[in-house]
Amino acid sequence: MTATHAEPAGTGLGQPILQARNLVKTFGRVVGLDGVSLDLYPGEVLAIIGDNGAGKSTLIKCLTGAEIPDSGELMVSGQQVHFKRPQDARLHGIETVYQNLAVSPALDVASNLFLGREERLAGPMGKIFRVLDTKGMRRKAKDELNRLGISTLQDVTVPVENLSGGQRQAVAVARAAAFGSKVVVLDEPTAALGVRESNQVLQLVRDLRDQGLPVILISHNMPHVFDVADRIHIQRLGKCAATITPESHSMTDAVAIMTGAATA
Repeated sequence: MTATHAEPAGTGLGQPILQARNLVKTFGRVVGLDGVSLDLYPGEVLAIIGDNGAGKSTLIKCLTGAEIPDSGELMVSGQQVHFKRPQDARLHGIETVYQNLAVSPALDVASNLFLGREERLAGPMGKIFRVLDTKGMRRKAKDELNRLGISTLQDVTVPVENLSGGQRQAVAVARAAAFGSKVVVLDEPTAALGVRESNQVLQLVRDLRDQGLPVILISHNMPHVFDVADRIHIQRLGKCAATITPESHSMTDAVAIMTGAATA
């Protein structure tokens, strides 16, 4: 059993959109990341898997500005970046959907899509009285949902609290895709969803990839990972144990690498 490691140079995938090199992050005596490298290419789904404590969350937080690595490099489109907060990552086109979704149940779909990025009316009403352009945001929200092929959210005026779990996930993913010009990061997007709703979310992941938007998918669900991922980054004990593909390795192989029962 062989595996490619975290620098798949020469794969013909072009310039990586997002690169991490030798990231180290410690919390006192606890090592969260121990020299982890990663490449994300245009139009691919890169899954990150690993047991609890393997460093998945720490890696994602360093990639998205929620944590600052102690050492190592981050590059976006070949340019070195230094994220000190999530807003810095967003300014570079990296959007994250965390497991808790961070949607506002009382607001409608359109308001959630523009949450924190609300648009005001043109002219004095917007500049002086700060009146929101509700019609414009609803129109743009509907256009964005149509662009993403999300057919389960036709009415953008419906409060999110009235939606199913899968539809709420779709709102959060749509918001990330609308503003994530380079990378969308999804943290356990199918957790606590039923089979049908999980399939809808996985299809949305495929649609994003088909539109050329690379996706980082963190998941414990191995069938889902092997269903949509192009490559799989396996974390173990704070390090990258291997980067494999669904074609080169089976789910059993991946679990064996992840748990240390096999080495790559």
